[in-house]
Amino acid sequence: MFGARRIKIPKEQWHKIERLAALAGYASPQEFVLHALEKEFAKLDEAQSDAEIQKKLRGLGYIR
Repeated sequence: MFGARRIKIPKEQWHKIERLAALAGYASPQEFVLHALEKEFAKLDEAQSDAEIQKKLRGLGYIR
């Protein structure tokens, strides 16, 4: 399901992901992260242009 692709997540954030995933009833931290990403993708897909997507990402603090 998750294949060989990997991303680095700082230990502090990973522990938070593990805790929140368990509290929310997810089967695994990976399932929690995947769901969070899907929600963000859905928000960004609503945008109609690259400029709108960049504006949303700036608003979320992901880019400057």
